[in-house]
Amino acid sequence: MRLVRGGEDTFLELKVKLSNPERIAQEIVAMANTGGGVIVFGVNDQLRVEGIEDGENVQDELVRICREEVVPSIVPFIDRLAFDNGRRIIALDVNGKRRPYRTRDGRFFIRIGADKREASPEELSSLLDDSRPLLYENVPALRATLADIDEAQLWSFMRGFEGGAFDEASVKNYPTAEILERYLMLATNSHDDVVPTVASLLLFGRDETVAALLPRAAMIATRFSGDNAQAPVIERIELHGSLATVYESALRFTARYVSLLDTRRNLSNNVAADPPVPARANYHRGAVAEAIANALTHRDLALRDITTRLHIFDRSIEIANPRRSAGFAPTALKAIRYGVPQRLNPQIAAIFTSPAYGLTLPTGGLPMLLREARAFSNRLPEIVAFNDEFRLRLHGI
Repeated sequence: MRLVRGGEDTFLELKVKLSNPERIAQEIVAMANTGGGVIVFGVNDQLRVEGIEDGENVQDELVRICREEVVPSIVPFIDRLAFDNGRRIIALDVNGKRRPYRTRDGRFFIRIGADKREASPEELSSLLDDSRPLLYENVPALRATLADIDEAQLWSFMRGFEGGAFDEASVKNYPTAEILERYLMLATNSHDDVVPTVASLLLFGRDETVAALLPRAAMIATRFSGDNAQAPVIERIELHGSLATVYESALRFTARYVSLLDTRRNLSNNVAADPPVPARANYHRGAVAEAIANALTHRDLALRDITTRLHIFDRSIEIANPRRSAGFAPTALKAIRYGVPQRLNPQIAAIFTSPAYGLTLPTGGLPMLLREARAFSNRLPEIVAFNDEFRLRLHGI
C-alpha cells in the first residue's frame, strides 16, 4: 500500500479490474522489459481501493496470461491482500529475467514513466544486446590473477600466429597481461589490476586453479553396467582442469570402455551369439570427439547447479550439458543440425577449435557428427533439449 500511495510510475501500474487480457499481456511485457515492477488490481487511478470480485478467477487468468500470452513465459508471483472492510486486491509481481519479452503476436513493449509503448528498432536492439547470454565468458573470474594463467600454453597459442598476426620479436618480456587484455580480449582491468576472464581461465588456466575457482566447469564421467542411468555404476570420476585437459581426459575415459574407430568394421563373425558379458561397443571416433568438444565449448556457464555429464552405457553414449531451454528449442534445436551455430561462448569456441590451441579436433561440426554416426551405427543420434539441458545420445555397435 505504500507503493500504491506513491501513484503510478515506471515500476507500478494500477488497474481497477482485469477486463482485457490482451492489454494486460502488453502491460506485463512492457514492465518485464523495463526492469520489472508490480501491477495491482482493484485500485483506481485516484488511488482508491475498490476491490476485486472473484479473486480466484482473476488469479487463474493472470497465471494463464503469464504462461500463454507472454513470450518467453513468466513465472507469476501473485499476492492476494484482504482489508478489514472485506475488499480484496491482487498484486502481480513482474520479474523479467529473460529479456526481451514480447506478446504472443510478436509485439515488444517498454514502459516510459507510467505509460507503455511499443519499442522502437533502436530500443529493441538494445534489449536484444542486454539479453544475449554470450557475455558470461567475458566476466572477470572471481579471485583469479595473472599467476593462475599457464603462460607456456598461452604463448604456444600465440606462436601459432607467428609470421602473420603475431610477431614475437616485437613483444618484449612476455607481457601476459597485455596479450590477454589487448590482443585476445581475455582479461579486464579492475582497480588497476588485470583480471583474467572466465574464458581466459577455462582456456589457459592452470588445471588446479580452474578446479578451485570454476568447479562447475568440471565434467562428471560415468560408466554404467547396463543401458540406463539406473544400472550399477562401474566407475565415476570428475574431470577437472582447463578445457584442453578435460577434453583429453574425457576421450581417455571413453576409450577405456569402448572402441573408437575411424571406419566401421564387421565384427559379426567374432562375437558369440549370446555372450555372457556384453562386448565393447564401437563408435565413430570423430563423432565422439565432436560430441565432447561441443559439450565443453557450448555449455551454459551461467547455470551453476547443472554439471556436464558423460554417461557410457553398454550400447550408447550420452552427454548431458547445461543449456537454457528458453529461446533455444525447438527452432534453434533444428537449425544446429544444419550447421547454423547457436553459440553461447563465441570466444571459447573460436580459440578451442583453432589449430593454434594444440588439439587435434574433427571438422564439420554437428552435421558431420550426425552423418558419420549414422553411417557407422545405422542409427541417427538423438538430440533433445529440456529442463535447461541439452542431451546428445550416440548409438554403438
